Amino acid sequence: MAFGREEVLAFHGGGKIGVNLTKPLKTQQDLCLAYTPGVAHAVKEIAAHPNTVFDYTAKRKLVAVVSDGTAILGLGDLGATASIPVMEGKAVLFKAFGNVDAWPVPLDHCRVGGGNTGKTDPQRVIDAVMAIAPMYGGINLEDIAAPACFEIEDRLSEMLDIPVFHDDQWGTAVIAVAGLMNYALLCGREISSLKVVMNGAGAAGIRIADMCKAAGVRDLTMCDRKGVIHAGRDDLNDHKRRHAVADTGLRTLGEALQGANVFIGVSAANCLTGEDVRRMSPYPAIFAMANPDPEIDPKVVAEALGDQPYVMVTGRSDYPNQINNVLGFPFLFRGALDARARTINTAMKVAASQALAALAREPVPDDVQALYPHEKLEFGNQYIIPKPFDRRLYVEISYAVAKAAVESGAAAPDTDLAALRAALEARQN
Repeated sequence: MAFGREEVLAFHGGGKIGVNLTKPLKTQQDLCLAYTPGVAHAVKEIAAHPNTVFDYTAKRKLVAVVSDGTAILGLGDLGATASIPVMEGKAVLFKAFGNVDAWPVPLDHCRVGGGNTGKTDPQRVIDAVMAIAPMYGGINLEDIAAPACFEIEDRLSEMLDIPVFHDDQWGTAVIAVAGLMNYALLCGREISSLKVVMNGAGAAGIRIADMCKAAGVRDLTMCDRKGVIHAGRDDLNDHKRRHAVADTGLRTLGEALQGANVFIGVSAANCLTGEDVRRMSPYPAIFAMANPDPEIDPKVVAEALGDQPYVMVTGRSDYPNQINNVLGFPFLFRGALDARARTINTAMKVAASQALAALAREPVPDDVQALYPHEKLEFGNQYIIPKPFDRRLYVEISYAVAKAAVESGAAAPDTDLAALRAALEARQN
């Protein structure tokens, strides 16, 4: 679906977000309660008992969407100011899908040397986020270029007692692994028996590999622009080295795909051919998630495989099985905030993937099917991932994340999960 420049700019006129008051301000009494002198009681309570900041402020339901503008969508490094429409858009999605209040925090002067151009200086970003963190219940990092994004997320997660989540790293991973789980069911295999080949070893690729292995994948070969990432290479960073395969003679993507069950791409358009797909095992899965143009056109896959069964996944909304990050981050934060989790850990991410996969296997409500009149939303090769407008996501994914937070120790063990689920169900519509 394409839109003209003028239509898009008109839509963005005045921005996409604002502030709504949660308490009335209509009388003198309201004014005294909201501000001076009444507000002093809340100030003193928080000063004496710091954790009550979650009770007497918006902190527990507010997320900062932080970017330095070094990796904006597929547009590259255009700076913090230019990132604002995307960060506003992220805040819109947080609110519309997860009922999470989010606010853009574009960071200038966080480049090496302190300027507004050049590579990200991780320490400057970390210092800036630490300085604003008291107001927020969670930090969503966005559009920060690799490899700085890895260090920033890891260190902030260690330093803060609120969830820190870089959606460009983990969002696609959570959704893709849900699709992988359902593909394994459809083809009658255990995830541990799948041979997975990946192309793309940036922020998303590294975390997809991490998530695949956390979900049980044992045979994973990753490729970058230079081919197979293997232990004999001397040009690997620490993150690539973690996923390097040993004792292999494979050197190219095409060689690695021989007999593979799954291709996962977060790389470049049209880097895969029909011949590559034919080299894969019977009943393959092709996760071609480059945007806007996938690693291989679905029509090419259809021509290459003919009547053979296969699963095709893209990042586009005009094909079935879209990997869309909005299926993940609003609900990951909703569950984490409701459970008052201190982090979003691997167990919570895997729980989100499992809940997404399970929901795709359930009958689809009529109102959701009506939004997609040209698709048959029934579990199978053409439907392995739920649709973003399925309101059941709000309860099922958020609750699964909250439950995993409690069970993994990221949230208090006495968290009332039954009450938390009831509250989600009450707010669902």
